[in-house]
Amino acid sequence: MFDLHGYGMSILMGALLTIEVALFSLLIATVLGLLGALAKLSPSKTARWIATLYTTIVRGIPDLVLMLLVFYGGQLLINQVASALGHNDYIDINPFIAGVLTIGFMFGAYMTETFRGAILAIPYGQLEAAYAFGMTRWQVFRRILLPQMIPHAIPGFGNNWLVLLKTTALVSIIGLDDMVRKAALAAGATRLPFTFYLVVALVFLGFTTVSILLLKWAERRYNVGTKTV
Repeated sequence: MFDLHGYGMSILMGALLTIEVALFSLLIATVLGLLGALAKLSPSKTARWIATLYTTIVRGIPDLVLMLLVFYGGQLLINQVASALGHNDYIDINPFIAGVLTIGFMFGAYMTETFRGAILAIPYGQLEAAYAFGMTRWQVFRRILLPQMIPHAIPGFGNNWLVLLKTTALVSIIGLDDMVRKAALAAGATRLPFTFYLVVALVFLGFTTVSILLLKWAERRYNVGTKTV
């Protein structure tokens, strides 16, 4: 259907890299989201303040700007610290690591609000009863909180995942050879930008479609026995 002039394998490799960035970023975002949600619901004012500051800053800065700030600012900071420690060689940050950390950091803020809402949906009396039976905080989280918060979190989690997946296109601006960058190079060489960017759009559409189907399966799986209105 599309004549990719020999760039098909290059686009495919870029697509695989895009998925890798998305999955690793999701892992970081999920961990940060859980920690942020627990911090926001913590009795500690300091923890609540730090979590609120984190979500406010991240949600208030455009993703593109934050990507550039973390990549170039992080590179500057690392080299300044290395120089202070006597290391005179310039250190380049790996674009893959920078992209994964930045996207994970950004979406950790959105996951924080998703998980916070899911936790608040659980009756607090159940947690009090668990503590009364002598359960530790970890046992309460693993046995009571986590199983019940998953069904409440899946819709928001899925929406964040879909947006995160599309946000991976930003890593092309920091030099990572993802699918978008591969398409840009191919478009420049063949002067067929519409063809290659259309292919990228269709691949992303395929990724999101499969994701939606999996998320619907997960919703059905975790809502078994739950009465819906």
